[in-house]
Amino acid sequence: MDNAHIECIAPAHAIDRLCLVLGDQLDDQSALWAHFNGNTDAVWMAEVLDESLDIVSSKQRTVLFLSAMRHFAQQQSAQQRPLIYVSLNQKVASFAEALHATLHAHNVQRVCCVVPGDYRLVASFKSVCAAHNVALEWVVDTHFVSLPGEFEQWMTGRKQPRLEYWYRQLRKRTGILMQANGQPEGERWNFDADNRQAFAKAGPQNLTPPLRFSADALTLAVMHDVQTYLPNLPGYLNSFDWPVTRVQALNVLAHFIEHRLRYFGDHQDAMWTSEPWLFHSHISAMLNLKLLNPHEVLQSVQHAYVQQQASLNAVEGFIRQVLGWREYVRGLYWHYRHDWLEFNALDAHRALPSLYWHGQTKMVCLHHSIEQVLTHGYGHHIQRLMVTGLFALLWGAKPQQVHEWYLAMFVDAVAWVEVPNTLGMSQFADGGIVGSKPYIASGAYINRMSNYCKQCPYKPTLASGEQACPFTTLYWDFVRRHESLLAGHPRLGMQVKNWQQKTPSQQHDIGERAQWLFEHIESV
Repeated sequence: MDNAHIECIAPAHAIDRLCLVLGDQLDDQSALWAHFNGNTDAVWMAEVLDESLDIVSSKQRTVLFLSAMRHFAQQQSAQQRPLIYVSLNQKVASFAEALHATLHAHNVQRVCCVVPGDYRLVASFKSVCAAHNVALEWVVDTHFVSLPGEFEQWMTGRKQPRLEYWYRQLRKRTGILMQANGQPEGERWNFDADNRQAFAKAGPQNLTPPLRFSADALTLAVMHDVQTYLPNLPGYLNSFDWPVTRVQALNVLAHFIEHRLRYFGDHQDAMWTSEPWLFHSHISAMLNLKLLNPHEVLQSVQHAYVQQQASLNAVEGFIRQVLGWREYVRGLYWHYRHDWLEFNALDAHRALPSLYWHGQTKMVCLHHSIEQVLTHGYGHHIQRLMVTGLFALLWGAKPQQVHEWYLAMFVDAVAWVEVPNTLGMSQFADGGIVGSKPYIASGAYINRMSNYCKQCPYKPTLASGEQACPFTTLYWDFVRRHESLLAGHPRLGMQVKNWQQKTPSQQHDIGERAQWLFEHIESV
């Protein structure tokens, strides 16, 4: 087999089950394969232009998806499974167009697909199959810890969902980090308070670079195709070195547990210039493409704790992200699937500044965080929530535009996880479904958790004047704009009082500087 191409094994028969495999379903243990019959069934995969153009997908994200898909397809061919593979060079616009062509060319009895991670594809596949009078069967996605229907049952009767209680339910049911007496390991459910340390002046110590991978012939072919057929996507490709196979993904997980897990907890919220990776695992994309299974990830990390390779605060902090938050936002995405893109609780209507697409700004925190995403397609959760997300929130950016930027730029972005994180957690567009409050802060938070401010021309302590930190200025302007919303909040009401205690002159100067920023942001 030519290592730079996919060997398609055309079905020589009528197809009983056409098994669709999307770019975030690269799971060889999927329920899709439970009854696969190579004599009657076929695998179907497609690279289509609209998935990178309809809502833009960066070069890093696009290459990761397509390279992982081609490696997975090559694996299917090696197993002699009949394979229909639509490549980028065929210039097919959409999944609907690609599936229409396949159903027209082949005698297909049934189309089978694991429920997609993007609700819009459900409607698209339903429409195509109905037009061809072909049965469409949805296969349950078993690649999650929560059981089918468990989240919906948990939501019954709840006025507001909260992560902590969902997380505890999953801990109890699975036994992860639980004692024999039914109590949580360490007698606490949550060690978040121990995981907020900033780095000392010398910066992060004991850093071990993560595993990265040189592009093989198949990945180089993908990069060539992206440059040829999708040349105007944002971001850079010369730094692409993500894992694209299950074996590589397993190696990344093992490397993280051996070298960085022990340091992960203490500094998981910290940031440092020119250090994009720090002590994080970098496996979220592998989980979301289904190259890794959350069960094996959780078991491996818990085993490291049992073997005393990492402290409880590090292990619990990591497990809460995978077992708690990941399962939580997936449940919320599907529960509110018809509503997410219409949410705009803060009535935010400003255009997202163009600096998000090129990173050219004198604000050091934004410059580094955005440049890192352009280069690697990656930023850790605090860079996303408390730098890029925070500025968009304080700016009053249109939630839909913020969502489109995150979905475009991050390699681990799939709708089910990105939409609730962006529109809920980051932008509070949902009015409090995902989290109980807007995550707002001034430049003081960034100064405390990073060294960004030490190299910045703006001062985090100043809210007005030419040297004022734009985050600090816009923080107080946000409090002013949303005074009535925040005043009654138990955790944010004090900020309204602090605003009201400023002199009329101080309030005027902050408002004047905020208006100047709204008019001149591209020169800041």
